[in-house]
Amino acid sequence: MKKLVLSFAAIGLFFTATQAQVVSETTTTTEVSTTEVTVQDDYSQIEVAELPATVTAAITRDFVGAVTQEAWVKEKDGKVVYKIKLNVNGEEQKLYADAEGNWIDKKDKKDKNKDS
Repeated sequence: MKKLVLSFAAIGLFFTATQAQVVSETTTTTEVSTTEVTVQDDYSQIEVAELPATVTAAITRDFVGAVTQEAWVKEKDGKVVYKIKLNVNGEEQKLYADAEGNWIDKKDKKDKNKDS
């Protein structure tokens, strides 16, 4: 009878030790390192309402039904350039304009990196 009890105790300890080992093997933690990349393009975000009337008139004239979502401004060499994000029929577009409402053919730095 003692051998039977000792056998069950040994089997119980064996299963307990095995389960503890399985749990310790499956609960390993993985550290993930992330890096945040910021594209610096010297534009300062402004409210859409701060866009000059000439720029908003050009948007209304050339992009009927478009909704201006965001706007940025940059001054360089005495010239003011506006970067504008529009929603045109559900499609996002980025445009550049001068203070007089003339469109500037310019690619975003992110777009330039994609082309390279």
